[in-house]
Amino acid sequence: MKNYIAEFLGTFTMVFCGTAAMVVNDITGVITHPGVAITWGLVVMGMIYAFAEISGAHFNPAVTIAFSYAKKFPWKEVPKYILAQCLGAICASLLVLMFWPENETLGATIPTIVVWKAFILEFLLTFFLMLVIINVSTGSKETGTMAGIAIGGIVLLEAMFAGPMTKASMNPARSLGPALVSGNLTELWLYIAAPILGALVAVVSCRLVKDKNCCNTDC
Repeated sequence: MKNYIAEFLGTFTMVFCGTAAMVVNDITGVITHPGVAITWGLVVMGMIYAFAEISGAHFNPAVTIAFSYAKKFPWKEVPKYILAQCLGAICASLLVLMFWPENETLGATIPTIVVWKAFILEFLLTFFLMLVIINVSTGSKETGTMAGIAIGGIVLLEAMFAGPMTKASMNPARSLGPALVSGNLTELWLYIAAPILGALVAVVSCRLVKDKNCCNTDC
């Protein structure tokens, strides 16, 4: 249960802080887009350092599935991790709704470009993210002094340039919470399918340039 609680808490904190920053910026304009991107990067980095030794600090169904595909994480644990992550995201969005009920999106990932371009962009963003994750992680755990900085940094970078186009989700749970609570479900499929595919292709790419165990062998 400690693993699942850690995934719940980490995802809850990440989604609450990130989407709250987006909502506050929508209302006041004070945080600005770079501030929102920095918020996402910092909260991801902080949660990795907080929970990596417990659950591996996935906080993302696409990452969990990719680790299992890479044979670094047991498939039987995948549904439990995803459930904990999605519940954490939904609870975070409910809390955002409590604070700012006047906001219509609650930080939902709604693309501002055509759907097929948004799909490709989210695929690429998650591909880049998973490449970093699988190369700095130990087995299925995002541990190590540099892991939090590297992963938080790539999240910040991608949120900075892609946020205005797709909100740079890279995470089905992160998109699911605000979408369900706000009712903005139209393009939700995109934010579920594209990150999972991008993360899986990243594992395949890793195998092309690394040995058959792909990066680290500790599971």
